[in-house]
Amino acid sequence: MKKLLSVLFIFIAFYSNAQTVIPLYNGAAPGSENWNWDETQIKADIGTIISDVSHPSITAYVPANPNGTAVIIAPGGAFHVLAFDLEGTEVAKRLNAKGIIAFVLKYRVVHNDPAHPENSIGALMSSGNFKKLDSLNAPVVPLAMQDGLTAVKYVREHAAEYKIDPNKIGFMGFSAGGTVTMSVVYSATDESRPNFVAPIYAYEKAIIGSIVPSAKTPIFITAASDDDLGLATHSVHIYLKWLEAKQPAELHMYEQGKHGFGTKKQGLPVDAWMDRFADWLAMHNLIK
Repeated sequence: MKKLLSVLFIFIAFYSNAQTVIPLYNGAAPGSENWNWDETQIKADIGTIISDVSHPSITAYVPANPNGTAVIIAPGGAFHVLAFDLEGTEVAKRLNAKGIIAFVLKYRVVHNDPAHPENSIGALMSSGNFKKLDSLNAPVVPLAMQDGLTAVKYVREHAAEYKIDPNKIGFMGFSAGGTVTMSVVYSATDESRPNFVAPIYAYEKAIIGSIVPSAKTPIFITAASDDDLGLATHSVHIYLKWLEAKQPAELHMYEQGKHGFGTKKQGLPVDAWMDRFADWLAMHNLIK
């Protein structure tokens, strides 16, 4: 009995430490030192929604038997909020099931100013005023990219602690997180460049940079043809750019799924996109 309790204690202790929040900066994040608002979290039908991020971090999800591969996950939310569960924690758990260590990135987003409700993500999306949305997002996108670059650098520097192969660090992002993903891979130095990337229904117009890395960097892309924000062609453009650079590229364009399918279950073929991602990872010897 004592032995059983001891094993259970170790098991519980391991998993209580498996989700560790790691600040990306000591003190205020560079470029937003004067941001003094408090982060907020709400529960919605798609899980936790986070806004007003001013202290970027990564949350580590560590499986029982890590296989040496790591993926940093950037949730989407139009640079105004983060769909932290739908496109973050739930993705991390599925990757853990494959032996992958996942780090969910909480990057900086536009301040939700109560004095200007017309600038809220709800108001902007309902009005379809994407030009204004882009304008509000423009100062924040470079900060979000810097958070992504810092996250990659941190994971690589601490690879040994997590039993990660420093040459098997990937970056995955959804919608605005896909913008962060591509900005990171285009703008990185060797120490902050991911070894593979997976932009999921990425928003291309706000991506920073355009030069495909010369180092081999496989890319996995997926989206839905009926994306109701009109972003399907953005994924195609990224795919063609990778092909032109003679980089390994795989594209899955589902007929149905809309925008923001993430880890939803819709009873459609798109529900299995993470299985296709796993097939791709196995092909590149990133999982067994």
